[in-house]
Amino acid sequence: MANVKTIEKIDAREIRRKLGMNQQQFWSTLGVTQSGGSRYESGRNMPRPVRELLRLVHVEQIDIRTIKREDWEVIEYLKSQEPELLKSLKKSARAKGRKAA
Repeated sequence: MANVKTIEKIDAREIRRKLGMNQQQFWSTLGVTQSGGSRYESGRNMPRPVRELLRLVHVEQIDIRTIKREDWEVIEYLKSQEPELLKSLKKSARAKGRKAA
């Protein structure tokens, strides 16, 4: 639940400005119109799916075009059926990422 609270505090306008993007560039990568994005930046409540996409694309810098349905299904399976295995795999992936950097 703490993760959700963090996501809700995302300041889309600040992220967009730090990335040096205009509203059209920033929001179109999420499938949101410029006018819709403008409303979110002005304080309108952002739906959770949009917040999650914003976090993945602009904060985590993940190219969502590379994620396949089967990838998502595997992760959801591991979360529900094999949480310790998922935890171990994440730890290994992070360690490998640090070695590559």
